Amino acid sequence: MDEKVLALKDLTMSYSGKSVLNGINLDVYRGQIIGYIGPNGAGKSTTLKIILGLVEGYSGTVEIFGQDISATDHTYKQKIGYVPENAEIYDNLTAAEYLTFIGELYGLDRKKAEEKARKLMEQFDMEEVFHSRISSFSKGMRQKVLILSSLLHNPDVIFLDEPLSGLDANSVMVIKDMLESLANQGKTIFYSSHIMDVVEKISNRIVLLVDGKIAADGSFDELKEQSKEGSLEGIFNQLTGFDVHKETADSIVSIVMEDGRDA
Repeated sequence: MDEKVLALKDLTMSYSGKSVLNGINLDVYRGQIIGYIGPNGAGKSTTLKIILGLVEGYSGTVEIFGQDISATDHTYKQKIGYVPENAEIYDNLTAAEYLTFIGELYGLDRKKAEEKARKLMEQFDMEEVFHSRISSFSKGMRQKVLILSSLLHNPDVIFLDEPLSGLDANSVMVIKDMLESLANQGKTIFYSSHIMDVVEKISNRIVLLVDGKIAADGSFDELKEQSKEGSLEGIFNQLTGFDVHKETADSIVSIVMEDGRDA
C-alpha cells in the first residue's frame, strides 16, 4: 500500500472574516509530484503556510508523517524543504555562510553542511561565487541558492512555491529532471506555480484549487479526458471559468495600436 505522508481533513481558513479555504480534503502519498495550481487568491500559499506551521487559526486537521501538526512539536519540520514565493534572504552573508547556517538549523554538522553546499553550488556552476556575498547575486543566482537551501538536509517532502522564478532555460531543465529523480527516490514534491506547461510536464498528479475548494484532482491525462481540453492551460481556463483571455488580449492590442500622436 502507498505510504501516506500528508493528509488534509476539512481544512478551513478565514482572514478578517473572508473565507480563504473552504474545506480542503487531500491525501498525498510518498513519491508523488503534486502540481498545486489555482488563480491568485485561491488559497494555494495559505495551504502551504498552514502545513509548514507558519500560519495558525485554521480549523480542520493537518497530518504529516502520520502526526497531527497541532499536537506535535516542530521536529517534523526537519524532514521538510521549502522554497517560498517571496523569500527573504540574508544579503550580507556569503552563499557559503547562508547555506551552512540553514544546514545547521536543520541539524546538520557545520563542516558537513558546508561541504555539501559547496558540492551543490558546483552543480550549478556557481563554485566561483561560493564565498561571495548574496547581495552581489542576480535574481536567478539567489533562486538557485534558495532551492539548494531547501534540499541541503535531504528532506522527505519538498514544498515549492513558484520555484523557477528568474531561472534561465538550462537551469529550469535541470530542476525539472532533478524533481523527477527525487520523486523516483521516494521524495514527495508539492509544487505550486502559475506556469502551466511546467506543471503539466513534471506533475504526476494535479490538484486545482478554485475559491478555496478543490475543483479537480487527478493526473493530467485524467483531467484531459474529463474536460476534453488538450492542455493544462485549457483545463485551467475551463474549470476556473476564465474564457475571455483571447478577447481581453485583442482589446489590449487594439488600445495599444491607437495612434494618439498629433498629425
